[in-house]
Amino acid sequence: MPITNKENSSTKPHVIVLAFPFSSHPASLHTLVRKLAAAAPDVTFSFFSTAKSNGLIFGSEDNGLDNLKAYNVTDGVPPNYVFTGRPEAFIELFMKATLGNFKRAIDGVVEEKKITCVMSDTFLWFAGEMAEEMKVPWVPLWIAGQFSLSAHFYTDLIRRMIGTGPDATAGREDEPLNFIPGMSRFRIRDLQEGIVFGDVDSPFSNMLHRMGQMLPRAAAVAINSVEELNPTITDDLKKKFQNCLNVGPFSFMSALPSDPDVNGCLSWLDGQKAASVAYIGFGTVFSPPPQEQVALAEALETRGVPFLWSLKENLKGILPDGFLERTKGRGKVVSWAPQVQVLAHTAVGVFVTHCGWNSVLESVMGRVPMICRPIMADNRLNGRMVTEVWEIGVGMEGGVITIDGMMRGLDLILSEEKGKKMRGNIGALHELMGKAVGAQGSSSENFKILLESL
Repeated sequence: MPITNKENSSTKPHVIVLAFPFSSHPASLHTLVRKLAAAAPDVTFSFFSTAKSNGLIFGSEDNGLDNLKAYNVTDGVPPNYVFTGRPEAFIELFMKATLGNFKRAIDGVVEEKKITCVMSDTFLWFAGEMAEEMKVPWVPLWIAGQFSLSAHFYTDLIRRMIGTGPDATAGREDEPLNFIPGMSRFRIRDLQEGIVFGDVDSPFSNMLHRMGQMLPRAAAVAINSVEELNPTITDDLKKKFQNCLNVGPFSFMSALPSDPDVNGCLSWLDGQKAASVAYIGFGTVFSPPPQEQVALAEALETRGVPFLWSLKENLKGILPDGFLERTKGRGKVVSWAPQVQVLAHTAVGVFVTHCGWNSVLESVMGRVPMICRPIMADNRLNGRMVTEVWEIGVGMEGGVITIDGMMRGLDLILSEEKGKKMRGNIGALHELMGKAVGAQGSSSENFKILLESL
């Protein structure tokens, strides 16, 4: 049964927000919606995500926003479900439950007040069709960089030019994507899985393909980035979308709430020398294989580099025998770290990262060069920008962590002249991003346009 907009006496604008409840997606969408809600107190925002996701991202800071309220949708996980260990399993179950779960949750809210706009994560392309049914604008948010969005938008062209599958890409991995505006510095191997390699027919790949096709129908597409980072891509997407609005980076928004330092990371960093500590964090979903994390541990121990390592509790058993005891005092391994505050600390000199977009932005915010070990999705594109375009980090040869490769990276960034040059480059990038979110900056001006579109 399609959602329809029910008329009532209320004339107050009402925006429903649909989140993709995994990784950093809901938190990024929530950050933007909070800023919109604070700027538009007469607009009601109803935020739909799973109970687990809402429980993690909605906190005390939302109590001051009477016009922002969370609503739960079912996650699709059957009763007594036994987790097999595949992180993708929960995403697949959620996708099977969608979009029925959103429609059921929204239906009760629609009874109360008329919907005037649909916002969503770009992944949820069907939100565009919902908005069209209700005859209201659709405003999706892309939480990553312009170049990764461009790759999804041009999926059909990429497949025509390259083909799909191992036979099409073998021996061509280093060919540049110079047939896409602004993408000539990227190679075929940097593309996200599901475009030309990997399972191009999986439900997830099909979702992203459909997303790229739907975005021109959006009233506006918001991006968690800065126009000036990729002017050629920005100009191209402005021609393809009705309104292409870079409104980030969210990491630079001063109103972001601080995460509690439950594991004492910041006080530990207070006792370390300036720009001496390696911070290691590979995100919340996937991690490098155990043998690579062992190599990383051995490189840290061999070089004697102080380190703060955010490592899930269930992965601590993969560390070399006696590693924690031998490095006690100059190393700290925690199950979770307040990453934004850690990277902003003067003691941190290098960030070993999977190159998720938020992690890259947070590293730039803290002016910390990176050692890149991309894992999935847009990580390789982001890593390519970090190492080859912006020159604010180094990669691992063959994309794999080895003891020698990690030691070379640590030496280069922490001790050598090239590391100083990277700090200069990252400082310039920091200034560019800070200017964009400042008064009259491009992101601030785009935010005003976004606010008007609601």
